[in-house]
Amino acid sequence: MVTQVELDPAVLEELLRARMPFGRYAGRPLLTLPEPYLVWFAGRGFPEGLLGQQLALVLEIKTNGLERMLRPLLDPQWNGDTRRR
Repeated sequence: MVTQVELDPAVLEELLRARMPFGRYAGRPLLTLPEPYLVWFAGRGFPEGLLGQQLALVLEIKTNGLERMLRPLLDPQWNGDTRRR
């Protein structure tokens, strides 16, 4: 079970800086991960610790349509097109 993360500015700032550390999307900001990938993770269980909490939070953000609110805060390189670079 994923623990609930308190939404405060520091958590969101850290989330915006966080990158996927492994796999197909290694190096990408977590906010740019495709929603189907996050749903796949949710079905198999998010990783333990901070990364799992952040992935769960990104899924909640995307599921509730809040991604658009945070996208402008990303590095401009990732602000629009989310294809691998």
